[in-house]
Amino acid sequence: MEFNHADLFEALADALGDRDAVVCGADRRTYAELDAEANRLAHYLRSVGVGPGEHVGLHLYNGVEYVAGVLAALKLRAVPINVNYRYVEAELLYLYRDSDIRALVYDVEFDARVAAVAGEAPKLEHLISVGGNSSIASAVPYQDALRRGAPTRGFEPRSGQDVYIIYTGGTTGMPKGVMWHVEDLFMAFGGGNPYGEPRATPQEVIGEAVKATPMVMMAAPPLMHGAAQMATFITWWMGSTVVYVRRFEAEEVWRAVEREKVATMNITGDAMARPLAEALETGTYDLSSLFVISSTGAILSGAVRERLQELLPNVMILDNFGSTESGYTASGVAGSSPESGLRYQPQSATRLAVLDDKLRPVAPGSGELGMVAKAGHVAFGYYNDPDKTARTLVTDAEGTRWLLTGDLASVDPDGTVHMFGRGSQCINTGGEKVFPEEVEAVLKGHPAVFDAVVTGVPDERWGSKVAAVVEPRPDVEVTAAELDAHCRQRLSGYKVPRTYAFVTEMVRSPAGKADYRWARQTVEAMGA
Repeated sequence: MEFNHADLFEALADALGDRDAVVCGADRRTYAELDAEANRLAHYLRSVGVGPGEHVGLHLYNGVEYVAGVLAALKLRAVPINVNYRYVEAELLYLYRDSDIRALVYDVEFDARVAAVAGEAPKLEHLISVGGNSSIASAVPYQDALRRGAPTRGFEPRSGQDVYIIYTGGTTGMPKGVMWHVEDLFMAFGGGNPYGEPRATPQEVIGEAVKATPMVMMAAPPLMHGAAQMATFITWWMGSTVVYVRRFEAEEVWRAVEREKVATMNITGDAMARPLAEALETGTYDLSSLFVISSTGAILSGAVRERLQELLPNVMILDNFGSTESGYTASGVAGSSPESGLRYQPQSATRLAVLDDKLRPVAPGSGELGMVAKAGHVAFGYYNDPDKTARTLVTDAEGTRWLLTGDLASVDPDGTVHMFGRGSQCINTGGEKVFPEEVEAVLKGHPAVFDAVVTGVPDERWGSKVAAVVEPRPDVEVTAAELDAHCRQRLSGYKVPRTYAFVTEMVRSPAGKADYRWARQTVEAMGA
């Protein structure tokens, strides 16, 4: 009894086909309708030679076509590949080549960029354009592709070892494809039951979904981000309806919550929470259906969380810890924030540990820093990158294989994990360690600051010094001296930024992650 996403979705379509599976604006599909659309696309892809193990790129805004593309690939035992729609031509060419995509489904808004690089990706042979005709003569319109495929199934058997790849950009460098076996992916993101123990069998997933009272759940991030894809599957395993907006705009998110009576919403950190709060301050919406907002994939600072909570006093705001490589692993405890200390309680079923440099667990209450690691249901490697795979997935003396997350932490006496931040971004200034997340959260607590990213830059005396890139709120002025005074009231002196660079627009990934390479270059350029 193996868990496979395509098998599970097909069983749901058979068991509760008339329920709405997905809504995006005026576009909606029931489970049965989405299944038939994915079947048509899968049969078309198979007819042009896309088979098991081959890669299908999805270069799309949010919409029914995105999830139909994911399902179509999985039905064929092919591999869906998420493409960042913000990439410029050079970045797209890197991703197309690195991921070895054989087919690409893309929105015609990106036609010029696709046309410029598709011919240089050696394995890319088939193009499917969504939303109209493409300037590329060989591209097949999406609706034509559907008409050429049958709505029925007839696919070969699948397994829990089928592969799912999620490309993640991280905070520096080009994106890497995180490889999962679908059964591990299923278990790492709730096991069909985000509120309790994982389901024991696929049949139990379907049975519980049929019995459940359907909810309406919203994935606010772009589907090119793994968090939104996983939120979609979690919604379906509960027999519920997932709602998207085509592109993230705070006002449109709240209108969708009001229109569709959304009960729970998934977001990614301050990058979404902040504009959502601002939209609430300037607009009026009926949000009486909403009772949970869950943030994952990026840090939710205390100041932004408190602001959102004041505006939504009857909504539970959850802060979760996880990554593309590890899945969901822990929930924030009460009072946890970058300013006061990030503390997470691991799931009971999660094999989470904090390991020292010899891969031994650090002692609870010792204050010793180690790296957060997870065993069990984790990704099995990085596509086309055996070196990074070897550095990230390691085996201890007892034969346990651990995924090293890159996060530094200690363990409190009660087992709570006290997170400090990414070890790769830790700033060593005169022998003292400064974690950017803490300083960023303090800066964003200043009323004049819209966004902030903290990084280290070279310093002759201290080796590195703390520097901050700050985006002030629109039409608000703030000085380095004001921010310095604000930080000195809340941080030890060595953590206070020595250099500030003020920008009109912060560069972040679509997932809300800080771009530390860009921040460092910005500070150095302004300093020069």
